[in-house]
Amino acid sequence: MQLAYYPGCSLQQSSALYDVQSRRIFSELGAELVEIEDWNCCGATSAGKVDDFMAIAMPARNIGIAERAGFTEMVIPCSACYSRTLVAQQRMADDDGLTSEINAELDAKVNGSLKVSSILEALEDRIKAGALEDRVAHKRTGLRPVCYYGCMMTRFPYNVPVPDDVENPQGMERVLKALKIKAVDWNYKTACCGASASVNDPETAHNLMARIMKDAVARGANCFVTTCPMCQMNLDAQQEAFCQENDIEARLPVFFITEIIGAAMDIPPEELQTDRHFIDGTILLKELEQHDEKGK
Repeated sequence: MQLAYYPGCSLQQSSALYDVQSRRIFSELGAELVEIEDWNCCGATSAGKVDDFMAIAMPARNIGIAERAGFTEMVIPCSACYSRTLVAQQRMADDDGLTSEINAELDAKVNGSLKVSSILEALEDRIKAGALEDRVAHKRTGLRPVCYYGCMMTRFPYNVPVPDDVENPQGMERVLKALKIKAVDWNYKTACCGASASVNDPETAHNLMARIMKDAVARGANCFVTTCPMCQMNLDAQQEAFCQENDIEARLPVFFITEIIGAAMDIPPEELQTDRHFIDGTILLKELEQHDEKGK
């Protein structure tokens, strides 16, 4: 089974390990992620602030490329890329004039036949189809993760069809449940981490991240799980700083959902590049080995 794949900019740079993990995990689940040809930046949050037309046209070009290649579904791991692409698709579906204007400039026209899927939606579809059966070789019962969705998966700037509850999303919890891992309930799963404010206003961003961290620790979590490259990078790279500033003693690794799936499949963490995090996730996994269950 082949699925169109849009990695986006972050997965080619700061979160390159997420790209490695996504390709590997979907391959293990019987699906090949085929990177679309000559893709461009989705515009992220920047394009929408300066040019509304380009904020739609940039992801639209990627949609057209995937459709021209004959794909019916495109998987997008990055939460921001997913949001921008889904919004662009819906804006064009609701406005024939906008669609005509954008298509007039595209070699690969948008026809509306593509399903735009977040990595969670695509993973859940594979799990429902039975791709995970007999693949859980290591029940990571010692993990007590909090699922962190952040803003981009739960706050869309346009009315779009999403497969989860934006107030209390459960996609990651359902994936973890399929791995026999129980997520810890908490209050900050959709709170903002500060996003790019960590660069130009670190005080504000660190305060936001400290609140997230304090609630996770208070709930007894021993790690975060996320799908968003920005959220992962902020909570991971900035953790030492905001914890010191706010007298937080604990340190929690920040895993991508793909790393947790890989750990349950007994894929060596080095192959998934889990050892590349600022807060080393391999330490926790090794510490929990004696508590985890091998086999089905």
